[in-house]
Amino acid sequence: MKIDRLRSFMSRDKDRPRVIVAIDTDDGLTGWGECYNHGPDKALPPILDYLFEFVRGADPRRIEHLILMLMQQSRFPPGALGLAAISAIDHCLWDISAKALNVPVYRLLGGNTRERVKVYAGIYTAPDAAAARDEFDRLNGEWGISAFKLSPFRIDMHRHRWGEVVRTSADYFRSLRETVKSEYEIAFDAHAKIFETAQAIQLGNALAPYDPMFFEEPMRPENIEVWGELKRGLACTLATGESLFSRFEFLRLLQVRGCDIIQPDVCVVGGLLEMRKIAALAEAHYVSVAPHNPMGPLATAVNVHFCAAQPNFRILEYRLPHGPGYAYGTGKGETAAKVTDGARYVKDPYLPKDGYLELRPDRPGWGVEMDMDVLGTEDYVNWTRKVPIKPDGSSGYV
Repeated sequence: MKIDRLRSFMSRDKDRPRVIVAIDTDDGLTGWGECYNHGPDKALPPILDYLFEFVRGADPRRIEHLILMLMQQSRFPPGALGLAAISAIDHCLWDISAKALNVPVYRLLGGNTRERVKVYAGIYTAPDAAAARDEFDRLNGEWGISAFKLSPFRIDMHRHRWGEVVRTSADYFRSLRETVKSEYEIAFDAHAKIFETAQAIQLGNALAPYDPMFFEEPMRPENIEVWGELKRGLACTLATGESLFSRFEFLRLLQVRGCDIIQPDVCVVGGLLEMRKIAALAEAHYVSVAPHNPMGPLATAVNVHFCAAQPNFRILEYRLPHGPGYAYGTGKGETAAKVTDGARYVKDPYLPKDGYLELRPDRPGWGVEMDMDVLGTEDYVNWTRKVPIKPDGSSGYV
């Protein structure tokens, strides 16, 4: 068996762009993978074409060998775009290897340590308590989901006194706890917007009395040692890792005891192979894994197999492939239905049952079927993150 061809597709998932990758073998197997959309997304297809020349004609089942070669072929460690491309290639190789044996990918990882994968729903905003209750109850009633993640910020952190930002966030969480069912778990993602460690500690401790499932990434990831200081100052569970790229960065985070939960992204770190190595380091430090997964349903399929096999797995971030998610408005010239009708490039996405994603032991590879009619349309949508501008005209973190 040899790698024969690589195909990349510019597609969409609701109102977000997605780059989907297929690798074909000379004996008719196809493996599928998904890149992370760091932006600029249109830079990924030429990077994928460049990397393909290093693996053309190789045996796709030599995953460790091929991914190591892709990591080492550049003079310096690959950055965000390079690792996003390598991640998708890694996904394809695992998919092919499992399909060649007619088994699910998790069988190649030592088998499943659990029968199903618990998920939490990303809400990503801070709706009023009554609106949050209605959305939580809807997701719980339809899908059994009982864990959710929101933003803690109720007011613009750049245009209000910091103490007022903290007070309104704490009041918001208190009102949520008083309004929603007590069994619901609620996490808060600060999206690395806070610059000062003392402020991050102040916000986390204001939320702590209301029992957050975790307080996610309040600060930037560059100065990893500061995360040890942050963790020691917090009275709540701290999660981070979506912005880290390799097991070496995660090792530093773990060595400074900088979190309780790591959140690597299988579309960011270089793929499933690197994800497993990162998780093993965390396991040795008694730290659990809650994968970052804001991407499309193919990325979710990859994560299901990782989570099924990983002993220290905690919970998986999840977005329903249809209905509202990231799309809070409509694109120019488009209807709401067009924007929110989902990532149609996966015909049979993993859907929750009683708050869990069920394994598919009778399906080889990732266990999903791709829709070539949709991928063939190149249904791409442009999207960029909006950089906040402070009252003095300087910029803040997105």
